[in-house]
Amino acid sequence: MKIFLVRHGETTGDVEDRYGGSYDDHLTELGKEQLAVTANNLVGKGIEIIFVSPLIRAWESAEIIKLKTGCPVEIVNGLEERGYGVLSGLTKAEALEKYPEVVEAHKNPLNTDPEGESYDDFKNRVLETFQKITQKEYSAIAVVSHGGPIKQVLAHLGKSIPEKIGDGGIIEVNKWCTRE
Repeated sequence: MKIFLVRHGETTGDVEDRYGGSYDDHLTELGKEQLAVTANNLVGKGIEIIFVSPLIRAWESAEIIKLKTGCPVEIVNGLEERGYGVLSGLTKAEALEKYPEVVEAHKNPLNTDPEGESYDDFKNRVLETFQKITQKEYSAIAVVSHGGPIKQVLAHLGKSIPEKIGDGGIIEVNKWCTRE
């Protein structure tokens, strides 16, 4: 199975310098333009279906791809970004003022933010979700998600992990496998 991992476009939270995580925000006009380019790059790739995170920014991105490719979209719980707890949705300045010790601890991804999702829970959720998606009978799929889940999939597959996945970025992998 060919899998096109797609990161959503620029969001209002990006522009406002907010901690993202599992909170909802919308694409900006630039984000919509980025996804139009992404969608054009996916035309003709044989994609049969688009699986998408239920968060608004990912759903808006998938809808833009759907318009260009004509592929159906299926919302899949489990593809969301990691829950950052008390930091989710705060601007980085607000978070630093309210929770300076949490902001410092957040720099290590293995730490769990208060009221947030643990690294292991996040990783397991994402990988279990991808396992379910890839058990379906398709030759080529797109998965529209977020940087964190995409990096988890790449790590699972033993692929190199970019420091940052750009807005509207596409990473193609040729199969899904279960690593022990």
